Order: sequence, then structure tokens, then C-alpha cells
Amino acid sequence: MLIALDHVQLAAPPGSEPALRAFYTGVLGMTEVPKPAPLAARGGCWFEAGFVRLHVGVEADFRPARKAHPGLRVRGIAAYAARLTAAGTRVTWDDALPDHARFYAADPVGNRLEFLEPLPDRRP
Repeated sequence: MLIALDHVQLAAPPGSEPALRAFYTGVLGMTEVPKPAPLAARGGCWFEAGFVRLHVGVEADFRPARKAHPGLRVRGIAAYAARLTAAGTRVTWDDALPDHARFYAADPVGNRLEFLEPLPDRRP
């Protein structure tokens, strides 16, 4: 029986770890978590914030997925979008999901990321 999602794995090209660290820790505000020694030799980085865990692994022939992405729930989505924009990250708003504010952005290697926040209940 499934009980939880442990982490989401993204891919990145070799040598991109400094840019990924700057983005995921500096811009998104996540914390880098040390990889276990047997895995550290493979490259890549692990990040977390609260219950959110993202692992970024190195892939020699990396190509970012065009559609696949993690959906990251945030609090204060407008401020979060402004933070990304101020850091030079393009934000694309999308209103197709009812009862949510959401936008898409990409990390420094082109991985698609969705950011969403449920809208407050508007019932009378």
C-alpha cells in the first residue's frame, strides 16, 4: 500500500550543480541535504523544504522534459512569483486549474516546475 511520496527526481547535465544550488537554495529557499556517500560520487544535489524533497541527478545526455514536472504548493504565490522574477526566472501564469492560482517556471537547466496555491473559499 502506498503511504506517501518520498521525493521527486529531476535530471540535469553534468557540471550544473553550482547553478542548481544557487537556484534551489537561493531563489526557492530550499535547504541542500547531503547525499549519502555511495550516491554522492554520482553528482547531483538533493534539496528539501518542509515535506518537499527534490533530488536532482546527473544525466550525461540530459534533455529537460517538456511536459513532466513536479507541482509545488506554495503559500503567498504572488510574492513567490515576484521572487523568481527578481532572480531573472521567467514566470508564466496559468488560470486553467479551477480554485487555484498557479504559474510555471523553469530551473537553470530547463526543468519545468509548477507552483500552485489554492484560492480562498469564496462561498457566501
